[in-house]
Amino acid sequence: MTPVPSPGAPEPTPDATPAGPGAPSHVTTRTPKKAAIAAWVGSALEYYDFVIYGTAASLIFPKIFFPEGNPAAATVASLATFGVGYVARPVGSFLLGHIGDKLGRKKVLIFTLLLMGVSTFLVGCLPTYQSIGMLAPVLLVVLRLLQGLSAAGEQAGANSMSFEHAPDHRRGFFTSWTLSGTQGGQVLAPAIFLPLAALLSEDQLLSWGWRIPFFLSAVVVVVGFVIRRTLDETPAFESEVESQAVPRTPLSVLLRDHWRAVLRVMFAAFVAMVNTLYTVFALAFATKDTYGVGFSSTFMLWVAIISNLVAIAVIPFWGSVSDRVGRKPVFLGGLAGSAVLAAAYVAVIASGNQALTAIVGVLLAGIVYSATNAVWPSTYAEYFPTSVRLSGMAIGTQFGFALAGFTPTIAAALLGGSGDGWPKVAGFAVVACAISAIAVATGPRGTHQVPTEELGRRTVRASSPVRTTAVTREASR
Repeated sequence: MTPVPSPGAPEPTPDATPAGPGAPSHVTTRTPKKAAIAAWVGSALEYYDFVIYGTAASLIFPKIFFPEGNPAAATVASLATFGVGYVARPVGSFLLGHIGDKLGRKKVLIFTLLLMGVSTFLVGCLPTYQSIGMLAPVLLVVLRLLQGLSAAGEQAGANSMSFEHAPDHRRGFFTSWTLSGTQGGQVLAPAIFLPLAALLSEDQLLSWGWRIPFFLSAVVVVVGFVIRRTLDETPAFESEVESQAVPRTPLSVLLRDHWRAVLRVMFAAFVAMVNTLYTVFALAFATKDTYGVGFSSTFMLWVAIISNLVAIAVIPFWGSVSDRVGRKPVFLGGLAGSAVLAAAYVAVIASGNQALTAIVGVLLAGIVYSATNAVWPSTYAEYFPTSVRLSGMAIGTQFGFALAGFTPTIAAALLGGSGDGWPKVAGFAVVACAISAIAVATGPRGTHQVPTEELGRRTVRASSPVRTTAVTREASR
């Protein structure tokens, strides 16, 4: 049996790392560190844009984009606009998945960054309900849809890029940087809102202060564009192009030969509801006068910042662990812990205990949920061959993430006007994690040991019984 190097083993020299059997001679360079850094920074900047919308939807938008008189209804409606972005994600996954598998990962990454930045900047330019009436929330929804379209291809593109540049024995570690970057974006967003909330009066915040984080997306676009345009296309994709193995219609190949893997990813992705429950719903539940908990927005934003700072460091660790023990044990452990702690987080918020809220919040988002975030990029990437990898991950995750997008709205409806329905919200979180766990547990085993060039192939070299079995089982699913 061919040994699998440990995560601590020396990496192959990049210039000597072959792209795979039959690759052209000029397709020889892997740049895993550069790809991981580009994925981290791009995802951080992209999700800064995405998360500031969620923060504003919880704290600001109910007061300025919807009619006065019913705060609870305005909160539900505002959170629904957050969920609308997830409606566009499945549509965008088909479009951007096709482009990524047909034209390349780099083109998708640049397009998603520009689209997210422009749409986020324009949110900051919108007039309020008091100025133009119902046209204000309509325009807000349109821009939110564009944000969702962008997000549909961002993580799948970044994951494919880092996965295909990484050495086989460290795919978990290098692809985990995409999600570490996502957590970085979730640090930047509340970090921008905190000083605004502290320095500005409520009238100033509602009239013009809330626009500042959205205008800063212009800086986000410039920085992200400079970084991503210098990154090379992946050797695996270039090899497909050179050998004319790129399918004319990647989506038809995906849905014909890999639909089981798409469904598995979709149900596994239900765990993403933990993130929106934590970042959006919990913020509204803890701070709105309607529910009577009485926490300040500053306190909740600090809990989010600390949790995500912990996650930035922890996620690469979990990714490295998965390179040694496999994706499934880490993924399932994170799911079990997320189910318990997500329910506990809702409960401690309802109790009004700030100390417990902070402790459980950091344990949930910083450590336990980080295990699932660390390994799902490499797990899902190993379900698909190069020719349909980006579209497979994009479509599977975005349909699954649709539940996450509407989790704040569903949870707010379950909670009720007085907040007495929090046990229902806790139960909802447990059920979503259980569905994800079933999808992961019934998936293929040992894919972290399969060489990149063999993943998903229907015919492979019989170099070792273990590898051949793993690949054959993966290809048949």
